Amino acid sequence: MSIRTRFAPSPTGYLHIGGARTALFAWLYARKHGGKFVLRIEDTDLERSTEASVNAILEGMNWLGLDYDEGPFYQTHRFERYEEVIQKLLDEGKAYRCNCSKDRIEKLREQQMAAKEKPRYDGHCRELNLSADEPHVIRFANPQQGNVVFDDMVRGTISVNNQELDDLIIKRTDGSPTYNLSVVVDDLDMKISHVIRGDDHINNTPRQINILKAMGFEAPTYAHVPMILGEDGTRLSKRHGATSVIEYRDMGYLPEALINYLVRLGWSSGDQELFSLDEMISLFDVIDVNKAPSSFNNEKLQWINQQYIKEDDATRVAQLLSVHLGNLDIDPAEGPSLEDVVVAQRERAKTLIELAEVSQFFYRDFEEFDEKMAKKQLRPVATEVLKAAQTALNELENWEIEPIHDAIHGVAEQLGVKMGKVGMPLRVAVTGGAPSPSLDLTVYLVGQEACNRRINKALEYIANRTEA
Repeated sequence: MSIRTRFAPSPTGYLHIGGARTALFAWLYARKHGGKFVLRIEDTDLERSTEASVNAILEGMNWLGLDYDEGPFYQTHRFERYEEVIQKLLDEGKAYRCNCSKDRIEKLREQQMAAKEKPRYDGHCRELNLSADEPHVIRFANPQQGNVVFDDMVRGTISVNNQELDDLIIKRTDGSPTYNLSVVVDDLDMKISHVIRGDDHINNTPRQINILKAMGFEAPTYAHVPMILGEDGTRLSKRHGATSVIEYRDMGYLPEALINYLVRLGWSSGDQELFSLDEMISLFDVIDVNKAPSSFNNEKLQWINQQYIKEDDATRVAQLLSVHLGNLDIDPAEGPSLEDVVVAQRERAKTLIELAEVSQFFYRDFEEFDEKMAKKQLRPVATEVLKAAQTALNELENWEIEPIHDAIHGVAEQLGVKMGKVGMPLRVAVTGGAPSPSLDLTVYLVGQEACNRRINKALEYIANRTEA
């Protein structure tokens, strides 16, 4: 059998974390089995669907690297096909027109709830053979006997009595098809073999299977993955922090890190935490997804992101980092090699935003020294040391790490002091007190002119402090 999976978001907002994980699982399953991954935009909700949301979904998937083999297909482009199916169901007596008012439906619902019955349409219009000329909806004539049984790849065998299912609406009064009808037709026409989706859809599955059977077709294989919870055990939402995929990009996360974190939400392979994409494709199987909901842990995501920042190709991290430096009004071209800065600083950051913030002193002078560090290191006794270091560094014709290293150590020997007496004031002078790598590498990356300028600033700071 040819494996074909799909991701079918509704364009009523951004691509959220739960949707991204569902897309990832479907994508991995298709890639593992040499199948096809289809993207479908379920935009039949004409009031809430927007072009901006479509673009946000496509942008999120592109950033995550979840490429699709076919699509995107838009349900609003397929209304003629849905109408064809609905008419066939009507002609075969498997659907019917209904003109029940909202008031009648609401009263029926209240009566059923008062009697502690499950609210469902009572089939009032089933046999009335209503005219198409008056306002109406079209309902599917759900079987009234027997059970719907299907084997879910995550949850096992699920059985639902048809008497629990009502005659759902498949066409609205305005003529537009409803979700359950369009999904069934799309999955059929697109030859979807495996429907991998959130378990919030599990109640729709028996209804959709019945529609497929009424059309004369077998259902695909279903896998309903559990929802993602916040750290407090409630459904993941804005109050738990970012839920949009693009927000995580803007917060300085690498797409590979978010993918790695998402695949581990409800799935594991031994004790392994970090996976390459090839490893995910090779090891992942939807049947191994846990039935229980997973909790989103921001600290764990940060840890994974930090591992990727540390281990990923420095050139690629630099490309991603440049955007965040730009957000700080820094042009990375006007300063040291961004790749060199990444290698020097990436042990110090959990996100690209943090990496940009701790690295900005390489590209522009700081406004003030760190008060605590300056009070400790920029004292009058450091004046002679800083002047000697400034002279030694200014005299260097070859601005490379080794000559810089020799010049700084030469100052310590010249003054007869330990290296710490030179290194600590000099480090604060050129960095302002920011976290930094080895002193010779820091000085090299800051640059000769900037070091001279900043040492002058430190000497001025000491002088002003002495006068005060």
